[in-house]
Amino acid sequence: MSKYPATRAQRALRKVETDAVEAVRPASPFFSFRYSHTEISAVGGKARVKSRQTRLEDGKLTTETFEGEADRAAYDRMVDDAQRYFLNQAALFAKSLWWLLPSSRNPRSDRD
Repeated sequence: MSKYPATRAQRALRKVETDAVEAVRPASPFFSFRYSHTEISAVGGKARVKSRQTRLEDGKLTTETFEGEADRAAYDRMVDDAQRYFLNQAALFAKSLWWLLPSSRNPRSDRD
């Protein structure tokens, strides 16, 4: 049976290469992406806005962040507009499926 604790022999230190790392350009200049995230919350009479954007364009990665405050009335207008937009889109979707629903006519009157 081996003896515990196990020990290792000392190793010689390696020299760190001082050559600068060269950035590799993307193989395709057509590859790019964007990501953005915006958070808006209301506390009391103020609305807080936090935004973050990240993008890769021309081989360059860029990140931007933003934080600020807005008037509560502007926040309330944004929420009302977003709710109205969502409800309009839901109504449009429901209208597109309307033809799948059974007819509202009385089936007995058709037979007479």
